[in-house]
Order: sequence, then C-alpha cells, then structure tokens
Amino acid sequence: MLLQYSVNTNLLKGVFMESIYYGKISKEVTERLLERYGKDGSYLLRDSESVAGALCFCVRKAPFVHTYRIEKSQRGWAVETVSGSNPEYFQSVSKLVECYRAKTPRNMEPPLYPLDKDKLSEEALQSIGPSYWEI
Repeated sequence: MLLQYSVNTNLLKGVFMESIYYGKISKEVTERLLERYGKDGSYLLRDSESVAGALCFCVRKAPFVHTYRIEKSQRGWAVETVSGSNPEYFQSVSKLVECYRAKTPRNMEPPLYPLDKDKLSEEALQSIGPSYWEI
C-alpha cells in the first residue's frame, strides 16, 4: 500500500521540497519520525494542525523537536517570530529553507539534515503509526 501525501504544489516546488514535505501529519508523528530516523539538526516540513494554510518547520535537537510556524503574508513567507522582532520574508518556502540552512537565526535550532521521506522505507513510515497518514 503506497502512502499519499497532500503536497500543495503552489507552496512547495521542486523535488527537494517535496521530499521534506510530509503533509498532514501530527506533531506526535513528526516527533517519532525525527527521533527514530533523524539526528540533531534533522528537519522536515508539515502542515500546521492549528492554522489553515500555514506550515511547520520542525527541527530536531535532542531531547526535543522544535517547531517553527511558517505563514504567508502579502510580503511573502516568514517564520513566525516573537512579538517585537521583525521577520525576514521570502518569495518561496524553498528560499526560506535554503536561507535558514545557510544562516540560522539565533532563536532557532539549525536545520542541517533534511529527513527525506523518499529515503525512508514504507515499513519505516508505517511503523510510526499508519493511522496518522492520509492513505
């Protein structure tokens, strides 16, 4: 049985972005994936569970998985920041990820290693909880 991902092609373009975008998975599944198959600095993108149209940029730094919300405004895509600080805007999610990999803001864990879903076996994906995946 093949897993189906809800990739929004308007948001994520290119093979690299599609390989790190896991679609509509829960926070719990994200944590299990990054704990079992990642290392410090491993990251992935998923849909936000609480904000429609937003994404979550999830980065592992043991013992935690840090989650940063990415939202689009008229100025572009930005990681949600603490009040009082100015976010940096990007034309695409791909540019945002590329920039943050090269130079990570001080208040963020560095995203170093993409957790490529295409390199995980179907058995590995199913083992973390098939009921969470859209099939």
